[in-house]
Amino acid sequence: MELLAAAFSAACAVDHDSSASESDTRDSAAGHLPGSESSSTPGNGATPEECPALADSPTTLTEALQRIHPIPADSWRNLIEQIGLLYQEYRDKSTLQEIETRRQQDAEIQADDLRSPSSEEAPEEEEEEEEPEELASPPERRALPQICLLSNPHSRFNLWQDLPEIQSSGVLDILQPEEVKLQEAMFELVTSEASYYKSLNLLVSHFMENERLKKILHPSEAHILFSNVLDVMAVSQRFLLELERRMEENIVISDVCDIVHHYAANHFSVYITYVSNQTYQERTYKQLLQEKAAFRELIAQLELDPKCRGLPLSSFLILPFQRITRLKLLVQNILKRVEERSERECTALDAHKELEQVVKACNEGVRKMSRTEQMISIQKKMEFKIKSVPIISHSRWLLKQGELQQMSGPKTSRTLRTKKLFQEIYLFLFNDLLVICRQIPGDKYQVFDSAPRGLLRVEELEDQGQTLANVFILRLLENADDREATYMLKASSQSEMKRWMTSLAPNRRTKFVSFTSRLLDCPQVQCVHPYVAQQPDELTLELADILNILDKTEDGWIFGERLHDQERGWFPSNMTEEILNPKIRSQNLKECFRVHKMDDPQRSQNKDRRRLGSRNRQ
Repeated sequence: MELLAAAFSAACAVDHDSSASESDTRDSAAGHLPGSESSSTPGNGATPEECPALADSPTTLTEALQRIHPIPADSWRNLIEQIGLLYQEYRDKSTLQEIETRRQQDAEIQADDLRSPSSEEAPEEEEEEEEPEELASPPERRALPQICLLSNPHSRFNLWQDLPEIQSSGVLDILQPEEVKLQEAMFELVTSEASYYKSLNLLVSHFMENERLKKILHPSEAHILFSNVLDVMAVSQRFLLELERRMEENIVISDVCDIVHHYAANHFSVYITYVSNQTYQERTYKQLLQEKAAFRELIAQLELDPKCRGLPLSSFLILPFQRITRLKLLVQNILKRVEERSERECTALDAHKELEQVVKACNEGVRKMSRTEQMISIQKKMEFKIKSVPIISHSRWLLKQGELQQMSGPKTSRTLRTKKLFQEIYLFLFNDLLVICRQIPGDKYQVFDSAPRGLLRVEELEDQGQTLANVFILRLLENADDREATYMLKASSQSEMKRWMTSLAPNRRTKFVSFTSRLLDCPQVQCVHPYVAQQPDELTLELADILNILDKTEDGWIFGERLHDQERGWFPSNMTEEILNPKIRSQNLKECFRVHKMDDPQRSQNKDRRRLGSRNRQ
């Protein structure tokens, strides 16, 4: 609360006109609604009757909040019950809103730059000149920001600042605009958890506990299909109750990341168990649909119930994995808005770190299940012409596989007159090993060479003619015969060539630099259409993902690095749209640097303070 008090003191020290100007400018840049639409504002003739929270002109936020009553428990429960969106609907609306907000930000800033060619040279002076113009114009309700997720006919509120208790309290005239945005970010985390719990409850009550379905499914099938969803729901319920209690303490939320940190560290292991079962869950679900007509008919009937809003059972089964990844992004959103080097920043960083570990464990759980089966299948298909190499290993997984054309004969005897210039070979690239084969009858592969992945080098040919287009050189510094070997390989397209080169030699220089270079600008795209990876070297994209472009091809593929988790992979360019304005790109990178910054002494000190329970809430 000391930090909130300091924030209020700073707000009171600033003349209202400049504060309102900054508020409008920030909200305009972020596509956010102003903190308050009341005409009675501090420093502009507000009276205690008009704004009760300002009576006696309190000098600290702590004193001001003592005049603001907590939200009654019944009022908060009613608010939660008013949430009309299932989590799937909330998630779709939130990501689409993020995309639209970024588009508007990009367009607005570009328009400002076009109107003011000298704005890059003197951005501060230009902003100061434009602010009075914005204040003079009539109030305009801008497009809703990304946190306005529950706006629909079934929900009676949009934002934290739209709550009747907030509107009547006068607190919007006290808090700085950045604090209002922080309140909205924390409010979204709470309300989205309520929406998530509502969907989980529907999964259990409407599907899992259906008596007809229990009779159709064998207990083992039901266990694989629904896994430990009851444990997940129980944790979500306790988590939501803790968040509700925090909301009931005061209409101004002190923090939520301490609660997130506690649950991520002590209770969210149930998500790892559930998500690790995903491979078997998907397979069992598909088999049941194909092999059991009674199951297929009943599920179709249950999905038609108005409660489901036209959503399939599969969208409910994947809820826990979607929630744990989304929760990490919501904490990132809070982290971007808290005061730097503050206790709340340290709490958010700790919560984010714990969630990253949970998400990582979930991903590893899914991959471990699928990788083991995949390695066993590959091992069965291989026949070794050379000394046998053990394929199955707990630390090995497939990165890429596919067919390439190998140029026959030495370079000096190349002739382009024969169609026999290239012959087919098949490559299996693992994280630590390359196996080169020829496909033989019976869906088998005859292995004739191999090399450790660390001893591979690639080189793109220059000045290629049409016949030698998409050709690259692969060097094995030490192959199966303990000697150097060179292969000239031809891919089916430019993107396929680049994808192979990137996978074979991951440390080779890309066209653009990566996130780790710490440059404040880099070509970026945001995902506007979800994409599911089809190959191991591809990246699955979620709506509103922001990615740095590391490389791209002329035939429509991008090699990118996602900002929020630094995962890399290839994806079709038509799934994304480019972020054109350098100011937006730079801001995205700065926020990412902050989220992923290393521990510092100040943060360690604050950690010790939190362990002693020093946080003071009114």
